[in-house]
Amino acid sequence: MGLLISEPGIEESRLKLEGDLAGTWVPELEEFWRTTRASHPGGAVCIDLPGVLRVDEAGRYLLALIHESGARMVSGARHRPRIVPDGEMMKRNRRILSILSSCLAVAAILTVACKKGPSGPSPGPVEVSVVTVKPERIVLTTELPGRTSPYLVAEVRPQVNGLIRERAFEEGSNVKAGDLLYQIDPAPYQAAYDQAKAALAMAEANVPAARLRAERLKGLVEIRATGKQNYDDALAALQQAEASVAASKAAADSARINLSYTPIRAPIPGRTGKSSVTVGALVTAYQPVPLAVVQQLDPIYIDVTQSSAELLRLRQGLESGRLKRSGESWSRVKLLLEDGTPYPLAGRLKFRDVTVDPTTGSVILRMVFPNPDSVLLPGMFVRAIVEEGVNEDAILAPQQGITRDQKGLPYALVAGKDDKVEMRMLTLDRAIGERWLVTKGLAAGDRVIVDGLQRIRPGADVKAVPFAATKAEPAAAKTEAAAGSQPAAAK
Repeated sequence: MGLLISEPGIEESRLKLEGDLAGTWVPELEEFWRTTRASHPGGAVCIDLPGVLRVDEAGRYLLALIHESGARMVSGARHRPRIVPDGEMMKRNRRILSILSSCLAVAAILTVACKKGPSGPSPGPVEVSVVTVKPERIVLTTELPGRTSPYLVAEVRPQVNGLIRERAFEEGSNVKAGDLLYQIDPAPYQAAYDQAKAALAMAEANVPAARLRAERLKGLVEIRATGKQNYDDALAALQQAEASVAASKAAADSARINLSYTPIRAPIPGRTGKSSVTVGALVTAYQPVPLAVVQQLDPIYIDVTQSSAELLRLRQGLESGRLKRSGESWSRVKLLLEDGTPYPLAGRLKFRDVTVDPTTGSVILRMVFPNPDSVLLPGMFVRAIVEEGVNEDAILAPQQGITRDQKGLPYALVAGKDDKVEMRMLTLDRAIGERWLVTKGLAAGDRVIVDGLQRIRPGADVKAVPFAATKAEPAAAKTEAAAGSQPAAAK
């Protein structure tokens, strides 16, 4: 990226950047500038750059400062800007070394030349654009990754052995609870049931005769017309006949239950999957491979993961009062599909697991979403937008006004009450749209400089003007749409 310098009556010159020259000519040029400005505060200094040079970031910033302070940089009459290819830099470096050695001599000549020229007016404050921050009411949300899972799942398995005579459903169709899925050959089970009923009838036929004999012998025993042993034998025969009836009833019930298992029905309503068997296949009771799987997809579960560190941060924000719950709306959840499109229906948070996974350090959150059109299928990757709470006095700063130092720490340049530039170190929470949520470092009413940062430094005088509304309004609109924020009046 070149540095474009334009002065009235002077051709434009473009400087290319290169880090090799940072430690050689830039300090000398800076020292020369300070000496010249100290001796001639009202004059203008002419710096001749006859060629295309490469400077680093510090060099570009230095040249910009010198230019803002009144220096006039020229590159020779009718000089056409051009870019030096990387392959030519080794040759140019040799030439630059000779130029550097004569830098101090040129500085002396330029000083004399500038003394002869008319002195220009002293530069005034630099005009910068500012955005005044104010408290806003925003609803803080977080996006959590997760996957869908069916509301109910039933793996259909046979409960008796036999051959499949019929498959009564279409794969992928919706079924109701109790609908016929498969029919196992019922003939052997029907015969077993009939046999059990016949055995039950035989056992029941023996009971009346045994009961009458026992009753007659009971009367004879009372008048001592027969021995007590005969009565005891008759009573035992009656009890055996009654027990035989009970056993026959149980056998008949077992045969009936086995017969009822031959039609395999859907245990739950839902959508069927692929069938693992065809007509004529031999199946066994409780086999490990299910015949089919029925899944209920409306409603549907969304299982997402949230780190335990985020849970602790959220709890601290709620306990400190910085965040507040907004009634029952905190349990409402929105959804983004795999392609980033929003899901039209809202869900609700069902529960948060109490166990932290030691391998990932996260917990499971389960949501329930309506799925009438079966848009959500089991196993889909989605992102759930969960509401954390409401911040009534949030401070949002535009991202273009936030810079980071060499250590990566964020800071902002603020126009103070006396229109002097102040540096504020910041603590950032998160990005909301095109703005940063600032938790420390800025207060309501601070004027954050967003345009002209390259021409100022801390302590410099500036002329603060409001940032263009045509640029600021779309950014604010995007922020409110992304964060679900509701603007509030400044407090």
